[in-house]
Amino acid sequence: KLAHYFDPYLAIHTSLVDPLPHQISAVYGEMLPRQPLRFLLADDPGAGKTIMAGLLIKELIIRGDVARCLIIAPGSLVEQWQDELDQKFNLQFDILTNEGLQTARTGNWFQEHSLCLCRLDKLSRNEEVQDKLMVADWDLVIVDEAHKMSASYFGSEKKETKRFKLGRKISEHTRQLLLLTANPA
Repeated sequence: KLAHYFDPYLAIHTSLVDPLPHQISAVYGEMLPRQPLRFLLADDPGAGKTIMAGLLIKELIIRGDVARCLIIAPGSLVEQWQDELDQKFNLQFDILTNEGLQTARTGNWFQEHSLCLCRLDKLSRNEEVQDKLMVADWDLVIVDEAHKMSASYFGSEKKETKRFKLGRKISEHTRQLLLLTANPA
């Protein structure tokens, strides 16, 4: 827990990444000093938001600030997240599946796994799964393509989508929240 005092960039030195200056300043200059973190990281596509998220997760785990982390991403990106976190940061995240939900020993898959990856629509469309998700205590939740959780206005009426409602719920059940988007709106 004290290693970061001797090497303030420990996550970089123990990972297979060569971060760019803007990634280092975002993680170490802006995000890490903000504890608890509530942050929107809006950057161009391909700017390395996954790298920044991986550095943040690893650094917070090393410092003892995160034991339980949930990443919510569009379905097509979940395996990519899992591969990158494993290969570049040696972080083994488990992906929520229907089989996993059904075979959970405790009846709650989320309480049995500390590092979780979930598909956005799997969570937003299933209130039973959301109830199980909210029982677990999360130290950090990261939402990729967070702009997909937006609400819309028609005149003075606000239309809240299931994704938007999930985002609000999850923000109330985590100590730290990082929203990633390449589509700042």
